[in-house]
Amino acid sequence: MIAVLQRVIEASVRVDGEVIGQIGTGLLVLLCAEKGDTEAVADKMLAKMLKLRIFSDNAGKMNLSVQDVAGGLLLVSQFTLAADVSSGTRPGFSGAAAPDDARRLYDYFVAQAQKAHPVVQTGRFAADMKVALVNDGPITIPMRMTA
Repeated sequence: MIAVLQRVIEASVRVDGEVIGQIGTGLLVLLCAEKGDTEAVADKMLAKMLKLRIFSDNAGKMNLSVQDVAGGLLLVSQFTLAADVSSGTRPGFSGAAAPDDARRLYDYFVAQAQKAHPVVQTGRFAADMKVALVNDGPITIPMRMTA
């Protein structure tokens, strides 16, 4: 499973001009399920994400997690994170999970996040989404979890 975490002051997702998810301070998470990913991988990714100390404390040091700052999570599915650009000029996406598996794992991840964290918003799986954000820092953290 691949994720790109962006520490944000605010972020939103629009589909067909309508805001379907938005947060203030927190993490915008672009999330991609890869072939072979399981619920256990999703659980491991979520646990790490919620505890990752990338928010500043009073001394300006990155010592606080999204949970510590009571920030939001905006979870957006993005299969293009699995892009393989090793040959040619057109990315290949054969490493991404099949659409049905990806949707199942994305839905599972969202459900687990909602159980573990009070503020969870989402994009819409497989929709043409417009994502807006104000990156704080900027702080952008790529993550990859495997079984």
